[in-house]
Amino acid sequence: MIVGSSRGLLMLSLAGLFALALFRIDPASTNIPQGQTTAIATDKKIAFSFDDTPRGSGAFLDKAERPGLLIEALESAGIKQAAFFINPGRITAYDDDAEIVAAYADAGHILANHTADHSKLSATSAQKFLADIDTAEAWLKDKPNYRPWFRFPYLDEGQTDTAKRDVIRKGLKKRGLMNGYVTVDASDWYMEELALAASKSGKTMDRSAMRNLFVESYLQSANFSDDLARRTLGRAPVQMILLHDTDLAAMFVDDLAIALKKDGWQIVTADEAYRDPIAFMEPEVEFADGTRIQMLAAEKKIGNRWYMRNDQKVAKKLFAERVLRD
Repeated sequence: MIVGSSRGLLMLSLAGLFALALFRIDPASTNIPQGQTTAIATDKKIAFSFDDTPRGSGAFLDKAERPGLLIEALESAGIKQAAFFINPGRITAYDDDAEIVAAYADAGHILANHTADHSKLSATSAQKFLADIDTAEAWLKDKPNYRPWFRFPYLDEGQTDTAKRDVIRKGLKKRGLMNGYVTVDASDWYMEELALAASKSGKTMDRSAMRNLFVESYLQSANFSDDLARRTLGRAPVQMILLHDTDLAAMFVDDLAIALKKDGWQIVTADEAYRDPIAFMEPEVEFADGTRIQMLAAEKKIGNRWYMRNDQKVAKKLFAERVLRD
């Protein structure tokens, strides 16, 4: 059960209005005369990406309507080019998943490789993992708006197995694939899992509270990563945010974009993000897992590298306290 009208679920603009009120800047606090606007000079830039396309049904939307709602939300948010990392192994002749992928490309977004079957490198042989990449690449390479980018499922780049990590790094270079790293993560996939579990058990969820938690968590994560990058690199790289092709993304991504802009972030394309110099860095770390900035910070032994809401115990507690209703 969900608190709120069914119309509100589909009218993403209402959520956007709420977020405008929530994150409104007080002119008195910024020395800007009322009625006057000004551009905010900022070096905070961020791009959007979505993993696990095509993805199964969520707790709120019909799977067939979600892509259209997500495309509309991205357009209304001014996100002109996001990157979608595809698992072609999920696509069959008996579903419309290929059409969903094509719709994202037709809307101007990027398609890239996430392995065919969402393999976890630390639990898979290097040979099998590279074969999974090749299977996905064969499906993707002739598609419109394709980029030769590869993202590790689970952000698992081999963990403690540095030999396997190095084999995959060499394999990617041989194939002309760039590591499609992320820098900002707030585990939206886990919030989606919590929502699915709550829906199946008949629990009541407050959609407004869920939206606020989603937006707040990603805004915090973006600023956490910005701070970590400045401490690690001495500058502000273009950040790449990790979302998933879920109901929550379709419902709330425009609210997130509003909040980021109000906080001084400039939304840029995935192409611009992956031209940043950190795209060409290969952290030499003992534990290859997580975001690019986390691993660069680990390489330099910079402390406080983990955003706390990626801890599932923390995330579950917040969801129960703020979203679930008796």
